[in-house]
Parts: sequence; C-alpha cells; structure tokens
Amino acid sequence: MLHHVELWVPDLPRAVRSWGWLLSSLGYHPYQEWEHGRSWRLGPTYLVVERSPAMRDDGGHDRTRPGLNHLAFHAGTTARVDALMRQAAAHGWSPLFTDRYPHAGGPDHYAGYLADADGFEVELVASGVEPAG
Repeated sequence: MLHHVELWVPDLPRAVRSWGWLLSSLGYHPYQEWEHGRSWRLGPTYLVVERSPAMRDDGGHDRTRPGLNHLAFHAGTTARVDALMRQAAAHGWSPLFTDRYPHAGGPDHYAGYLADADGFEVELVASGVEPAG
C-alpha cells in the first residue's frame, strides 16, 4: 500500500488551491500544515504539496519527460467524475484529452484527465472500471 506522495511545487498557494479542492472532493482531509507545505490524508495514505527551500528551479515539472507522468485516483461513480470535470477549471485545473472524454484510456475505461498550472496530471477513474495499462 502506498504510504505517501510528495510533490514539490513552484507556487504553494496555487498548489494548495488546486490540490486542496481536488483532494477534499475525493474524500481526503487536511493532515499537516507547515511554512513550506500542506498535506491531505485518506486512510493511511497522504499527499504532500511543498515549496521546499531545497528545490532547484530548472524548468519545472514536465509530465512528458522521464519521471512522474500522472497520479490516478478512484473518483466514484461516472456521474461524480463528470461533476469533478465540470468543476475543475474553477479550481485551477485544465482538462486533457477532451476529444476522447471519458474514454481516453480505452473504450472500457471511464476517466477524466486534468493538469494543474504546474503541469501535474491527474486521472479521475470511475469506480468499477479497471485502470488502463
């Protein structure tokens, strides 16, 4: 089981706005708060956004370079995925693969894909649907 994920972000208030909305919408609760970061927890797993003083600024995150491509979350029913996708832009997220929504992961995979202002991608997967490989 995953313990935690830590994302280093260039703008903490912006990340708190977008990630806080998304994670709260998915059932996560505020967990930790400190000068350079915040975290949200669901069960034993938590996600951190941090503007670390140790972070190098060498061009930022790019999901198409080696490294993290995206995080996929169980998001509930297909209706819940649709609702989150409609609300996302108001919270700093941009939809991806809109021409293939909600089956960008394949005909049997119902999911929405979003990117935040810093280029981090999330996949919101409807329940009862196997993840695309």
